[in-house]
Amino acid sequence: MKNKKQFVKILGVGSYVPEKVVTNDDLSKIVDTSDEWIRTRTGIRERRIAAADQTTSDLCVCAARKAMENANVGVDDIDLILTGTITSDVILPSTSVFVQTKLGLKNIPCFDYNVACSGLQYGIEIARSLIESQRYRNILLICGDKLSVITDWQDRSTCVLFGDGAGAIVLSATENEEENSIIDVLLGANGEHSELVILPAGGSREPASEKTISERKHFMKMAGRDLFREAVKIMGNCAQEILGRNNMSVDDIDFLITHQANLRIIDAVRERLDVPLEKVCVTIDKYGNTSASSCIIALDNLIRNGKVVRESKVLTVGFGAGLTWGAAILKF
Repeated sequence: MKNKKQFVKILGVGSYVPEKVVTNDDLSKIVDTSDEWIRTRTGIRERRIAAADQTTSDLCVCAARKAMENANVGVDDIDLILTGTITSDVILPSTSVFVQTKLGLKNIPCFDYNVACSGLQYGIEIARSLIESQRYRNILLICGDKLSVITDWQDRSTCVLFGDGAGAIVLSATENEEENSIIDVLLGANGEHSELVILPAGGSREPASEKTISERKHFMKMAGRDLFREAVKIMGNCAQEILGRNNMSVDDIDFLITHQANLRIIDAVRERLDVPLEKVCVTIDKYGNTSASSCIIALDNLIRNGKVVRESKVLTVGFGAGLTWGAAILKF
């Protein structure tokens, strides 16, 4: 017979970005761009790029170790690994199995999921459901990507945007509702816009060939203007809906963390929601767009700087390829 209802608490958060810093001036040496052009259009000043021998799983492991240390848990405490990534080490098997091996977590279930920049919100919902099923107690949720390997460094409209990084959260079961960290999660997707952000080749639709390589179809393609419009609309709607259904307003939220895709998008969402500047976390200037890990990296920055403390409420909103989106209200 199952015990009384289980809730979910966040035990620890951690993040990792590679050591190598690539500034806008560095990029101006390889494509026709400038620091001023990039900053005024994106808000990005620099980004981190992984070493050639670093894999996505390496980034994830570094973030996971920090989260586990902050959560004060060991390898024997984790009973499931969940990894959100769009840059798997290899197509087969999952990145999670490499993470498992490198962390020394033997025989526990692990799997990947792919929703791009909405990875945190989707991952929280998956982890919450698994913990509430009472089959798992401690889940290691990781979001990480080495976007530099799927970035077209000849395309100035996209190569200036991305950086590499990973974030991790340890979520644990609790029977004490007062310790519950997840107030609500809202998810959505619309495949009709799947072509707005896409890596065209390498899958079953268009397997790798000399033609796909010569046409540079193994790099991300983006319809920037259309994506900007959809991101502002959908993230704004998503945030308003999740606040409304919980009888909350922005006054009840201590911090807003949106996916760090573009400072103009962040500002537009903030203005739409009428959130004060001091409540909005921005890290895109230092790290660029790191896909699903961007929200966790931002959250970890707030925690390490002492801004998120006990009883703080954080609204996170993500938006990514698919198109996918999600929002989560978290309590610490």
